[in-house]
Amino acid sequence: MSSLFRSLARCLLPSLSAMALIGAASAAPLHDARQLVVVTTPSWDTPSGRLQAYERTAQGWKPQGAAFDVALGRNGSAWGLGVHPAQQDGPQKREGDGRSPAGVFGIGEAFGYAPRIDSALPYQPMLATSYCMDVPDSPLYNRIVDAEVVGSEAVEGSSEPMRLDLHNKGDRRYREGFVIEHNPKAQPGQGSCIFAHLWRQSGEATAGCTAMEPARMEALLGWLDPAAHPLFVLLPEVEYARLQQSWGLPAQHPQAAH
Repeated sequence: MSSLFRSLARCLLPSLSAMALIGAASAAPLHDARQLVVVTTPSWDTPSGRLQAYERTAQGWKPQGAAFDVALGRNGSAWGLGVHPAQQDGPQKREGDGRSPAGVFGIGEAFGYAPRIDSALPYQPMLATSYCMDVPDSPLYNRIVDAEVVGSEAVEGSSEPMRLDLHNKGDRRYREGFVIEHNPKAQPGQGSCIFAHLWRQSGEATAGCTAMEPARMEALLGWLDPAAHPLFVLLPEVEYARLQQSWGLPAQHPQAAH
């Protein structure tokens, strides 16, 4: 090997190593998460799924509690914008499409009707004037805001009042829940206001959120810990199997329906 070639090799090797590390990081979106909330669905178009929580231990991912049924978007799911690498093969989440975002997402603050709840997550009590902005051309798109702070004109057109009980005959769906951080950069039209929340009645499909019975939500909120960097994962079963190894997802076993 010539001295010139050896010099070039020494220059290139650190760059190649850095590129490999960057590639590995982008292909493994779980990073330092020690808690996962995982939802799997039979297909892209299925409006329901099974949720299993996991904790990372020295021996790997271990189930936390039992798996249970959840309701999803009325039209199923579609690739969303989260911490996972962009995926082109499959439907893509859009505002108003009735699909729950698929991929890996941060778990944001908890919210609800009560002044406080039993959870380590940051908690925001919702007010009669609280709205989540689902208007794509709004500068407040994909944010929960208080109309008394931002002004009533700023929330015009929003279809997401956060005190559903006051706006829809005692509707309990947002009584307790947490934010699923889809589209964190608020790209217009890419989907907004994605939550895990209660279902109004068992199995009722959503506009794009993940819904469950109150006891399941209460247990999740009591378990989730921001210090464990929790993440929310939603994938059709075929995609989960395809990505399980490269993304470092927990190995899954068939679950009996409840």
